[in-house]
Amino acid sequence: MTSDLLLDLAAVVSLLLGAFLSLAAGVGLVRFPDALSRLHAATKPQVLGLIFVVAAIALEARSWSTLLALTPVLLFQVLTAPISAHMVGRAGYRTGNFRKELMLVDELEDAVDRATRESERTAGDADSDSDSGR
Repeated sequence: MTSDLLLDLAAVVSLLLGAFLSLAAGVGLVRFPDALSRLHAATKPQVLGLIFVVAAIALEARSWSTLLALTPVLLFQVLTAPISAHMVGRAGYRTGNFRKELMLVDELEDAVDRATRESERTAGDADSDSDSGR
């Protein structure tokens, strides 16, 4: 077996793994019941699938310039996926788009309650200041 054949075989396997993981992410987005469950489908297999696809392209092209062109795409996705998932998760939690019975531990409940009380208190203070100025 030549090295070209081995690299082509590795590229095919990487591409198939990437396609499978991306498909699993899409199915998870459709099938999971709430926003918090969908976060895992939207980030974990999708990012790993992208890594495999980028590896397949780099193996097939066998060019450093191609790898250098794909590196920012991969870095941007790896850096932004957890941040966007965190923001979507917090929004889903605050709007009630989750199933409490599926949660083992609710670590956000105290923080959200505290923030809600503080915002209500701040809004109440602003209302009383505007009333006294009339």
